Amino acid sequence: MDLRWGFEIAFRVSIPLSDGRTLDPEQLRFEALAEAFGLSPGDFGREFGTGRDRYRITGIDPRRPKYPISAERVPDRQGFKFTSDQVALLLQKGMKDVTPRE
Repeated sequence: MDLRWGFEIAFRVSIPLSDGRTLDPEQLRFEALAEAFGLSPGDFGREFGTGRDRYRITGIDPRRPKYPISAERVPDRQGFKFTSDQVALLLQKGMKDVTPRE
């Protein structure tokens, strides 16, 4: 038996909501766990910058205690992992950058 080659098949079933959107299990998990990691449930999908690149929060994985926050780089959608402290700080910094000016 040759174990060097293989593949995995996965199926994702979406449940339509009354407004036409689909139920996203990653968003539900994020909303349920966000506060335990110092974030807000509404932070799912928010963008933050690191100085060079922009990232969008795509999930949370409690099985990764060091880097639990999943995000994708906005231009190419490549996935990255961050600490919850990093993300909270960068989100807070981003809010200060967009304060209205008179």
